[in-house]
Amino acid sequence: MNVHSTLLIHAASVLLAGNNHHLMHVLLRFGLIGLFLVSIVDSSFVPLPIPGVTDIMLILYAAQPLAQRPDSVLLIAVATAGSALGGWFSWRVGQSGGMAFIEKRTPARIFKRVCGWMESHAILAVAVPAILPPPMPLSPFVLAAGALKMSLRKFMVTFTASRLVRHAIAVLLGIRYGKHVLVLWSKFSAKWGTPILIVLWAFILISAGFAFWQLWKTSHTVGNRSPATT
Repeated sequence: MNVHSTLLIHAASVLLAGNNHHLMHVLLRFGLIGLFLVSIVDSSFVPLPIPGVTDIMLILYAAQPLAQRPDSVLLIAVATAGSALGGWFSWRVGQSGGMAFIEKRTPARIFKRVCGWMESHAILAVAVPAILPPPMPLSPFVLAAGALKMSLRKFMVTFTASRLVRHAIAVLLGIRYGKHVLVLWSKFSAKWGTPILIVLWAFILISAGFAFWQLWKTSHTVGNRSPATT
């Protein structure tokens, strides 16, 4: 577990430990909206500073006591809907920008492998990166799916189903093991939990906002360069 993930768990443990502070309830309710927004960016070609943050958030929400836990199906549905939207954005950008756009944003050694996988095993090339956690790269594959004219329907079915499986696994891990992690960290969070929580949520939301701006800017640029087709 990297430092960013550890800090997120540290902060979220305060949120999920039953704190009655009004701010905690506000942030908890805002969390599903935040989960949706973060999952959009997390499944797009714009990377978040915290790799796999959608999975971390799902684990932490699922780790709550049963009476406080959001419905597991709802958690999976929200994250999967956001992921599908992020994948769709990236497919459209890849389709409009073409291979030159991908090559510019992908290391040469990865670019060749991505093209080879997409040309010979398109479904696997989308499904495997969509299911596996970091450091498995995702954005080159979703961009290449659009650039190499993979059917939008085939792409969306494969990508959405794969993300659904990944999110379901994260929720199950949170239900099964998350409580133990939160109990350990909650012992150290009493003094600094609220400041860390505020800083991290601000950091995530600012990062997501910047990523959405990048998505819009890139989509607008490639859209002007080449008309998108369905």
